[in-house]
Amino acid sequence: MKKINLIDDEIYKLFWRIALPSSVGTIFQNLYSLVDAIFAGRMISEIALAAIGQTFPIYFIIIALGIGLSIATTSIIANSIGEKKINKASQIFCQSLGLAVFVGIIISIIGIYFGSSILESINNDKETLKLSSEYMNIIYLGSVIILLLMVSNSCLAALGDTKSYRNVLIFSFLLNIILNPILISGTVFGYKIFMPLGIAGIAIATILSQLIGLLYLLYKISKTDIYNSFNKIYLKPKIESIRELSIQGIPASIGLMMIALGSYILLYFVSSYGNEAIAGFASAGRYEQLLFLPLLGLSTAVTSIVGQNLGANKPGRILETYKKAVKTGVIILTIVAIFLFFSAELSMRLFTDDIDVIFYGAMYLKIYAFGFPAFPLFFIPNATFQGLKKAIIVMYMAIVRFVLTPIIIVTLINNFIKEDYIFMFIGLTVMHWIIGIIYFRYSLNKIKKLVLN
Repeated sequence: MKKINLIDDEIYKLFWRIALPSSVGTIFQNLYSLVDAIFAGRMISEIALAAIGQTFPIYFIIIALGIGLSIATTSIIANSIGEKKINKASQIFCQSLGLAVFVGIIISIIGIYFGSSILESINNDKETLKLSSEYMNIIYLGSVIILLLMVSNSCLAALGDTKSYRNVLIFSFLLNIILNPILISGTVFGYKIFMPLGIAGIAIATILSQLIGLLYLLYKISKTDIYNSFNKIYLKPKIESIRELSIQGIPASIGLMMIALGSYILLYFVSSYGNEAIAGFASAGRYEQLLFLPLLGLSTAVTSIVGQNLGANKPGRILETYKKAVKTGVIILTIVAIFLFFSAELSMRLFTDDIDVIFYGAMYLKIYAFGFPAFPLFFIPNATFQGLKKAIIVMYMAIVRFVLTPIIIVTLINNFIKEDYIFMFIGLTVMHWIIGIIYFRYSLNKIKKLVLN
């Protein structure tokens, strides 16, 4: 197969060749978490479904740290390749692996000792808290594997290879379907093999799948120029490289952590309506994430293309990528929004037969469907800024969008309009559009200044 050239190939063709495999892979990644929620609700209990749902803010902090480091790795490696500095690209990858191990160990220590306290602040129901803690303790211990997998994928993405990670996610999804019922029940084909692990079995299945995926990605990297340029000295911590990764990765991680904080804020208010509301809102969020995937794949393509063209000093091509990606994203998300609206109730029935849970989840999805076409106005500028190594802008936007906006809207509606689940999400959707349009106009002007001056 012809090697992808991010500097010269036609933009829409690159979107297709990079975004499509990435989107397909991420579909299976989200189906993976969707399957976890379905097994929790169907094989364990409604409380287990709520328990997994309320872990999202904490779990997402781990993912945010991994994505932040991955974004930094992708943009710097892509930029180095554009500058034809393959040795630097190899060194950055090695330093990223070291950081992933270090951060993973810190997460494990902090999570084991303080995770339960954070979960209790969301919902202090004892049974739900017990199940949430049981699930997350295993995730904390496996966080090193999760982060190493994400960094390895970022290296391949910088080279234009999103197919390898797609393969990992498809395999993980299928393995998850097999492992979940076995580990939850402790039985195989009706024969009891070991004591049922319950919700812990879901977490163990996740970590095992990630480990196998990591080994496969490292094998794929061994076939690239990154590996061919490897020198064992690159594994030794290098302050300059760590600093460069931190400058890009920390703002990106903080920005993504704002999503976790925003989810925490929303879960805090949603919890006032009971476990049914938590289960419905959290389950709907998992389904909603599944439909974001084309946009996430497109964003991956944008960061890689912009990063390499920044290194190759091609400003016109960076602007072309930005404009075409926004146009493509709006068209795709409009189609997705229509599908989301009409499939809301049916999708919730996958998780549960509880009428109240279905009501809360479906109502959230129907309201948020109207905000879907605005998401490219956030995602594409963010991906472009990350490719331009300006992650600090993404961080500021995340604070406004995921923290300040929910606090203001939820407080105003609950205190001055009507304390109502529906009104809360209507207000958030309206503000989502307003901020999106403003950010898009700002981003276009800012990107022009960055690449043309």
